[in-house]
Amino acid sequence: VKRLRTLYEEALNEPTVCGISIATRPDCIGDDVCTLLAELKGKYPDKFIWVELGLQTIHEHTARFIRRGYELPCFEDAFKRLNAINIPVIVHVILGLPGENNQAIYETIQYLNSLKPFGIKLQLLHILKDTDLAALFNEQHFHVYSLEDYLDVLTGCIARLSPEIVIHRVTGDGPKDLLIAPRWSLNKRLVLNSLHQKMKLENIYQG
Repeated sequence: VKRLRTLYEEALNEPTVCGISIATRPDCIGDDVCTLLAELKGKYPDKFIWVELGLQTIHEHTARFIRRGYELPCFEDAFKRLNAINIPVIVHVILGLPGENNQAIYETIQYLNSLKPFGIKLQLLHILKDTDLAALFNEQHFHVYSLEDYLDVLTGCIARLSPEIVIHRVTGDGPKDLLIAPRWSLNKRLVLNSLHQKMKLENIYQG
């Protein structure tokens, strides 16, 4: 906490900084961290302090497969702790994890609707070189989304997501020299333009 205080105050004391968004794990949100965040929120009332938590999925079998390292109650406890001190939470969700179909993903979305976090980041699964996932992909050749597949599940998520939850991300960037699949994700402009077009043509709105 001493180290965190130094880092956060250095940023928040800078006049040109509007706030900080802290990406962390639910199992790092202890009483000492919450005390610090509550103190900073009171000390810097004109600046935002957000916390981003990596949920990825609500399904325990998938969580164990990707070695997330904590079970769902741990996430729920961290979420409640942050809510109690009025710290907005942004939740990361990965779309396309091996073994999850669209229905499983929509169940994660419905779960988040019940929690009502401040925001969500919807992240496409990337397979990167020199990872266990890459080795598995090369061995089993499990299904990876095409652009059309991704747009279908992404718009399905958006249509089901409460309009009270702010969408902070709808795709992601994998390093070009490390990305094995899906390579189409490197063209972010194409992804975003295709998403806008599909939503317009099919009259899809958040919620």
